[in-house]
This record gives sequence, structure tokens and C-alpha cells, in this order.
Amino acid sequence: MSYVLNTEADRKAMLDKIGVASVADLFKMIPPAFQLARALQVPEALTEMDLQQHMTELAGRNICADDAVCFLGGGAYDHFIPSVVDAVASRSEYYTAYTPYQAEASQGSLQAFFEYQTLICQLTGLDVSNASLYEGGSAVAESVLMAVSIESDRPKVLIAESVHPEYRQTLKTYLANINKEIITLPTPNGALDPAELKKQIDAKTLCVIVQHPNFFGNLEDVEAISALCKQHGALFVVSFDAISLGLLKRPGQYGADIAIGEGQCLGNPLVFGGPYLGIMACREQFVRKIPGRIVGQTVDRNGKRCWVLTLQTREQHIRREKATSNICTNQGLFALRAAVYLAAVGPHGLKETANLCLQKAHYLADELCKIPGVSLKFKQPFFKEFTVQVSGDVPTLLAKLLKAGHHAGLALGRWYPALGNCLAIAVTEKRTRAELDGFAAAFKKCVG
Repeated sequence: MSYVLNTEADRKAMLDKIGVASVADLFKMIPPAFQLARALQVPEALTEMDLQQHMTELAGRNICADDAVCFLGGGAYDHFIPSVVDAVASRSEYYTAYTPYQAEASQGSLQAFFEYQTLICQLTGLDVSNASLYEGGSAVAESVLMAVSIESDRPKVLIAESVHPEYRQTLKTYLANINKEIITLPTPNGALDPAELKKQIDAKTLCVIVQHPNFFGNLEDVEAISALCKQHGALFVVSFDAISLGLLKRPGQYGADIAIGEGQCLGNPLVFGGPYLGIMACREQFVRKIPGRIVGQTVDRNGKRCWVLTLQTREQHIRREKATSNICTNQGLFALRAAVYLAAVGPHGLKETANLCLQKAHYLADELCKIPGVSLKFKQPFFKEFTVQVSGDVPTLLAKLLKAGHHAGLALGRWYPALGNCLAIAVTEKRTRAELDGFAAAFKKCVG
């Protein structure tokens, strides 16, 4: 970390330059009622050496994914990252690139974003992708704001309870001051029952949002849900797992109008939870409603291939009242990493990765279910993540397994009180047979 101090002489010089007598004078414009009336509880300053030692000690309290065998999921997964991803993304022209406001001076970044968009369109089976959003949670909210700009008169937003609970909370925050009703559809069996959707969907429904595979790891009946959306003229929004598309149908193939997702799994490290990369793609008819930027390919006056910002519906620009979003930037470096990852693994590599996740997850689920008191919570088909219920206390079990060298999963009671005895376990292609067997043995020992 940088250690840059200001001496009293430095502070005085800056205050003199701007023409005020003290730091307190800088805050006179703030009404006294909103000013803190007591001194900040800040510890004494440290020397550079002491501060480095202190920060090192604090950082040492973190337990990284590599410090234990990782079965964590819920939107952030321990997938393998080919070395070529780091090699390309660490090049200075990408690593230090600034937001491409001046397209003519940002050809490298724009080409990278164009390649990213192309790959996301191929991945999702949809016509248009933007040059990324912030992360998976805000992508859900942005998809609804996009739906509002497409069909503003419909007041109802239907979202399955099996969508990531933090994504749903983000949506609630975004729509707090927008006159739309969010209706959460119950998923007691681990996935949205089309019959339940049929009860709620009508001509007032703006959009239906599902996650596939969902937060519990289960697959949704997207074909039936899509048919109901089309029947009632509602937009169908799907939050997808990019790796799963190596095996599952692409959102465009089963009728999704807007596809969104968390792009962490595409060549991006866990970095203690993000934020990562928000993916968004849609049908061509909605291109002028999509938030963020779209990079296009054209030719210059000499007939050479070049790239431009084709659409940039942002609030800083003219006609800002027509902006579809307040997205001011994108996760450009993470989007670049995703593009390099997809180009490196290719369609066959993605299929192999997805198949390894599927097979290993099912193998571990079968092994865990042999343990007395452990069973799968849901009967739904699942991809790389699954939910088990245990007879004991889940937080205690997770603490024991961590001591045994395993990041064992997520306690679902944090978000779903009715699932207080359940945990979600994710298995990626990185997990070896020895690690899976070792986890099952530790689980058996700790659950008793």
C-alpha cells in the first residue's frame, strides 16, 4: 500500500492556496445539525513500518479460497483460470486503460469489448450484448429498469424466490422509488412451479425473473416459464450461470428476452466476494433500451477496420433525460478476462468444464447422502451446486469443516429461515477425486 503523509506545513500550504484559515472552514457550508459534534474515535497515527506490520496482521486474519479446499458458491466459484488470462489482462495497455470516452484513442480497449460482446452473444444465443455491467446483482436490477423502459405501463414484476436473495434485495433497493410492485413467487420445492406462476402472471405483468441454475443449484423449467411469459406478453428475464451453458440450452434458445449473469466464473478470481462482472444480453429489438455501452465495428476513412462506441445511453451525455441507466462505466478488465477465458477454452473446453462440474457435483452429492442424517433437500435436477439438509447445527458444522481444511458451503438459514438445517455446496472442475472423498470423510466425522 502507498504511504503518503501530510505534514502541518503541507496542510497549511494547501489551506493558504485555497484561501481558508482551517480545515473546519471547509465544512461551514454543512448545517450544524448534520455535523459530528464529537471528536472521531481514531487511534494514534503509526509510523510506516508499524502500519505495514499492522495491516499485514489484519490481512492474515482472512482465510483465502486457496487456504482450504473450496466448496463455496452462491455466485462466486473456484473455477480454474488458464494462465493466458493473467498474461493478457496484466499487459499495461489493458491493466491501466481508462474508460474509452475518446474512441479514436482507445482502439485496443474497444476491440477487446467488441470481442467480449461477440462472445457473450454466442454464449447466450441472443442478438446484442453490452460492454458489461457492474456485477450479477445489479444486472438483475438493470434488467428490470430496462423492462420498464420497454413497457412502462405494466406494474407487476414477478421474481422467483429461488433467485439469489442478495440479487432480490438489490432489485428491491433499485425499485424503492419506482411505482412497480415486486411479487416474490414461493419455491418450496427448490424451483419455481409453472402452476404457481400461472396464478400470478397476467396482462399487468411487466417481466418474470428466474435464475437458471438457481440459488439452490437446481434447474428451472425455463421452457414452461417462457411459454407463459409469451402467452401474457411479459418479458422473460433469465439470470444464468455461464459455465452451465457448456451443457444447457442457451437463453435465446428457450425464449429469454433478456439474459443476465455474474461473470466471475469466466476467468476471474474470487477476490473475497467481488464485485465482479455483470453480463447482459438481449434481443435486437430492445437494443436501444439496453443500459451501458455497446461497441460497434466499422471502417475508417482509409477503409481499415476500427471500433466505435455505437450506443452509450449514459446520463452524462446530451438528452440525458432519455438515458436508460445511470451506469457510468463498466467492469472493463473483468470483461477482458472473460473474453480471453472464453476464447481460450472455446466451445469444446466449455462443454468439458461444464461436464466435469456436473459429474463431480453428482458424485459428491451421492457420497454425502450415504452419511446418516444427511440427504438432498430437493428432488430437482441440479448442475454444479446442490442443497443438503443435516440433522445438526449448520454453522457449527461449517466451523468444524473449516478447521478440517474445507470451505464447506453456504448456510442457507442466513436468507431462508425455513432452511436453517440446510447448506448449499458447489463443486467445480478443480476438485479432485481425492478432495471429494476427503471432504465426504470429514463431513461424516463432523456431522456426527
